[in-house]
Amino acid sequence: MIKVILTGYFMTCVYADGVADVVLACTLVEEGAGLGGMGGGHFTRTPATLILRDVAVGPEESLETLTPFVPPSVPDPDLLLFEAKVSSPEIPGAKVLLHADCNEQEVLCELSRYSPRGFQESSEPAFFMVSLSVDEVNFSTALILETLKVEKDQSTLTQSKLGLPLSQSGTLLTHLIFVVFTHIKSVSAPLRGDVLLNCGFKQQETPLAEDVGIEWRLQHRGKGRKVLEMKRALDDTEGSVIVHGERDGSSINAVQVVGEGNASLTLTKLKVGDEGTYICTVSLGPFHSQQVIQLHIIQPPDISLSVEKLVLKTSSPQKLSCHSNKYYPLDAQMDWFSLSPTDTEPKLFEDQGSLSSHRQHGDGTFSLSSHIGVPPTTAPGTKIICKVSHPALDEPLSVSVVVESPQPDCYWWILGFLIITVLFFYQVMG
Repeated sequence: MIKVILTGYFMTCVYADGVADVVLACTLVEEGAGLGGMGGGHFTRTPATLILRDVAVGPEESLETLTPFVPPSVPDPDLLLFEAKVSSPEIPGAKVLLHADCNEQEVLCELSRYSPRGFQESSEPAFFMVSLSVDEVNFSTALILETLKVEKDQSTLTQSKLGLPLSQSGTLLTHLIFVVFTHIKSVSAPLRGDVLLNCGFKQQETPLAEDVGIEWRLQHRGKGRKVLEMKRALDDTEGSVIVHGERDGSSINAVQVVGEGNASLTLTKLKVGDEGTYICTVSLGPFHSQQVIQLHIIQPPDISLSVEKLVLKTSSPQKLSCHSNKYYPLDAQMDWFSLSPTDTEPKLFEDQGSLSSHRQHGDGTFSLSSHIGVPPTTAPGTKIICKVSHPALDEPLSVSVVVESPQPDCYWWILGFLIITVLFFYQVMG
């Protein structure tokens, strides 16, 4: 057996036969007493350690001989050491935990006591909820752990904070029974387009319940609403399913829910009002867990100039407008640049002019205009550039117009023509 320990964020990996043990620094979160002894106003946070046993790893993983993780030589009932076997069900995408420390990615790990419906919290077995996520990586999962029975004797220690029996090595023995996960914590989708919000679940080989319930809710700006709800029996060969979608164009594949644990939600013809925080809740009998996915609606702007041809007047600045239309979200920046015939790079226009107020359209998108005055002293051949930056754009969009030489006033052209005509006829008639 080849063993590996990674330090830094206290992460240990032990490779053997295609599996690894991962040790994570976590926090046990408990609800405490608030003001006046009332509950619900205060949370206590206690350092804890989570040992994930038998995490599946791929054959591409390199094996190096390093110092293995060793539990305390003398078991300490004050330490919170959670030992969880996670080989069945597996944790999808858990291999990111193996290298998060080396990649300087923070692993967020929180544990809390969990009470399934109909269970007494003080009874055994006990249950714990574990929330895991990795910064800058699309990995988020919620685990439900169930404590294993420990044969008690006179030497058996009890964890001082939780009042639960410990193993001989001083760990709280548990196994994984239920996982709810997502591979995408945040997604951007175009207005009037479609999107798939990823959510899945796995359970132990012995089913926790005979049916499964899926609920998707949307929370945005302090308001919430149900998007879709589904219930189906896991052993129903007839495929009978109850689906209620409160949002037109929302759907879920009931066959994949049962066969693959795929509870992903599809939304079509997206509107601005679809943006927000989506909560995927999976229920198996008395157990339920959830994942949160952020949906951002984006729409790039259409930009245009007020003129196709810019001929400067000889006496006053020429007004030039740039229009940025039908974009979402609100964040848009408009800048003016000039590029004279003698310059190699555009320069920021000295006078950035003025901006109109944001105009919101019926579909929730916005428009904005910027106005400048091009001085009459601007050299002919100079390119005036309007550049627009927006979150929906990979790089700024720009439109431009080239300054043309001033033209003589039409009045003098007409007057000159009339004088020449009169002189011509005078000579002919004379």
